[in-house]
Amino acid sequence: MTGDTPHNLMIRKLGRIFHLCEEERQALQDLPMQVAVVKADHDIVSIGDRPHQCCMVLQGFTCVYKLSYQGRRQIMALHVPGDIPDLQSLHLKVMDVSIASITPCTVGFIQHEDMRRLCDRYPRLTAAFWRETLVDASIFREWLLSVGQRDAYARMAHLLCELLIRLKAVGLVEEGNTFDLPITQSEMADAVGISAVHVSRTFQALRANGLVETEKMKITIPDWDKLKQAGEFDPLYLHLDEGIAA
Repeated sequence: MTGDTPHNLMIRKLGRIFHLCEEERQALQDLPMQVAVVKADHDIVSIGDRPHQCCMVLQGFTCVYKLSYQGRRQIMALHVPGDIPDLQSLHLKVMDVSIASITPCTVGFIQHEDMRRLCDRYPRLTAAFWRETLVDASIFREWLLSVGQRDAYARMAHLLCELLIRLKAVGLVEEGNTFDLPITQSEMADAVGISAVHVSRTFQALRANGLVETEKMKITIPDWDKLKQAGEFDPLYLHLDEGIAA
């Protein structure tokens, strides 16, 4: 967590999309949270569940997914540290998606009753969490456009651009636009809607064109402008503070 406490990570993430006063930051700092370690490839919450808590990703990557009747998985979102992937469970009683760890994860569980008390006492925090869910919806719309209208090369470039910006927003990008991407080719395929073999070929093409460099689980973006152009990437849909997406 790069020295961040669980609560500071939440404050940093919300602060990128909503101005928080000092009293609101302290209220978030005081929010009860139970920290737990989750192994890789484990459902944190499953479709049909009726959860009484939300989870915040503290370390690692999680995904939102659904299965077809034939058992084929579609990953509908990737979540990085600072995200609360099941925030909607505050208001939707039954989960209509599953949320799973992609890597070994540390997560913070926050009881719904504590979240509701916080929001009742600090109405602006209600607005901040609402904005968080609206940004999630905006990301979902952009993913839908990618899967429906962009070719595999552009889809992959666009996703890498997005992950770079989202990880930078929570301080998880190293100098030189380098970040950890501990996601298998199969998981990437489920996210962008192509085969794992096609993912491998697409990464080869991106490397050959000098748009990405890979070393084990690390990705480096040597030419940000060219990658943005290849992915048709406009960070507007992430609704982050000015300067984060530069």
